[in-house]
Amino acid sequence: MRDFNLDALALLASETSFSSPSNLELSVSEVLPLDQNPAAVYLARLTKNGRRPQKNALDMIARILVGEDANCFSIDWSQVRYQHTAAVRSYLMDRYAPATANRMLSALRGTLEQAWLLGQMSAENYMRASHVKAVIGETLPAGRALSKDEIAALLQDCINDPRPIGARDAAVIAILYSGGLRRAEVTKLELSDYNQEESMLKVHGKRSKERTVYLVEGAIAALQAWLKIRGDESGPIFVTVNKGNNLVMAKPLKPQGIYYILKRRAKRAGVKSFTPHDFRRTFVGDLLDAGVDIAIVAKMAGHASVNTTARYDRRPERAKQEAAKVLKVPYLKNAAD
Repeated sequence: MRDFNLDALALLASETSFSSPSNLELSVSEVLPLDQNPAAVYLARLTKNGRRPQKNALDMIARILVGEDANCFSIDWSQVRYQHTAAVRSYLMDRYAPATANRMLSALRGTLEQAWLLGQMSAENYMRASHVKAVIGETLPAGRALSKDEIAALLQDCINDPRPIGARDAAVIAILYSGGLRRAEVTKLELSDYNQEESMLKVHGKRSKERTVYLVEGAIAALQAWLKIRGDESGPIFVTVNKGNNLVMAKPLKPQGIYYILKRRAKRAGVKSFTPHDFRRTFVGDLLDAGVDIAIVAKMAGHASVNTTARYDRRPERAKQEAAKVLKVPYLKNAAD
């Protein structure tokens, strides 16, 4: 569990207007100290990138419960009961996509947990209030899969580029596809994470989870070509290359940098627009198409649940496409008409 980040809490609080809620049932006479406010303590335990969207979610929930002038620091979370959380779920379910609604409900549950841990809420009230089911929905995953020809075109553009970024970008693309890594995971790779003898990478995933990824022959060749240029200095595997074609070892590649690399390479290679996550989608889909067990694919991708992996399974869609061909529409029109 993360320690309190009081500086982060103070910054969040300074950006928030503390108006008095109109719903007296959930109002507070005065704002609690940050280290005693369940919402603030919950937010302090999140990563920097996760803190802002979850604060926005809690602010929205506060407005649902109390009124337009409320925010997550100005209501009494210890007084929230099941009837409140059930109403919030119903509201979110009607207005947001399931993934967004569930992320917001996760923030609510996390805040209620802190109210209990801080001794402000009984275990029974906490258990009842937090017992709201996830919103179930079925949406098609956004994005697209890349074809083998498209991946080959991207790599060929890198190979044809004699600058250091040509070798670097080829290695990035090869690892994104053959390892199914998230772009943030690629930027976190250190030289010490690469085991050349085992052709293996240690990947640092979400919520401090680690997994091993085994690279195929082409990806190994691309990575070795880049490391020959990069050298054996410890630090990030992928670093910035300046306009003078010099490597800046103290400046690792950022996730947004990978986005721009792929955007530039796609334009040069004549490949239709795609996102970095589409490599991960292609990785999962290609393995499932090849008959690899979905549980193994989930582990390779770092998915906590096979249900997530199943969202990228292209086989059911192909089966539906083939089944549709059985139907015949007797639409006959004279060609002369």
